[in-house]
Amino acid sequence: MPPIEDHQYLRTCGKLATCLSISIASARRQVDLIASRDGIKEVSHRKAIAEKLLDKAQSMQKEGAANLDLLLVALAEEENFMTED
Repeated sequence: MPPIEDHQYLRTCGKLATCLSISIASARRQVDLIASRDGIKEVSHRKAIAEKLLDKAQSMQKEGAANLDLLLVALAEEENFMTED
């Protein structure tokens, strides 16, 4: 299949790759796999798939940051705990 030259699609795949910490080729491959599974060939539908994956990745990233904040809170009995060197 020839490469897609739609700049909006490539930009969305780039944002998806950044959000997932993967290469752009891997992000495009994820979109291509979903598109081929669903039998989609139009670029506009591939853009929609990429945007949906990006929204999902961003929401998971925000949830992960909130979970990390909860884990970093010290318990009351451990607030003044110090280790000796």
